[in-house]
Amino acid sequence: MRTMDPRIIKTDEQHRIFLAEVERLAALNLDPESSQGLRLELLAKLVEDYEKTRFAFAKPDPIDAILFRMEQQGLKQKDIAPYLGGKNRASEVLARKRSLTLPMIRSLYKKLDIPPGLLIREPAARYRVRRAVKRPKVKR
Repeated sequence: MRTMDPRIIKTDEQHRIFLAEVERLAALNLDPESSQGLRLELLAKLVEDYEKTRFAFAKPDPIDAILFRMEQQGLKQKDIAPYLGGKNRASEVLARKRSLTLPMIRSLYKKLDIPPGLLIREPAARYRVRRAVKRPKVKR
């Protein structure tokens, strides 16, 4: 089998070829300091870098992250109300009418293990914009 030169992966076809080579080398249980072991490490890094860019997932909206965790754990709004400052606050937060505060974020991280990095973003805007009300002109 012809060995390929390691290079930056730019196509899905190259990814497939490099991934097959990584799998082949990994099955050999090589010494990490051998030339083939170092080659395996380099190829694995190239595959990983390509996959990070090619298959990147967007971080969820903070409210979507909370709703997802609630679904995972079978929680209802009333169950997380204490973490958000009460029933009314929980309702406002989940309806995207109120932003999360730092104490809420800390509580959600501590109690539900939702990473703060997911919660410290602005939620997707779903606010309604009201039209300005025209006032009738007053005759004097």
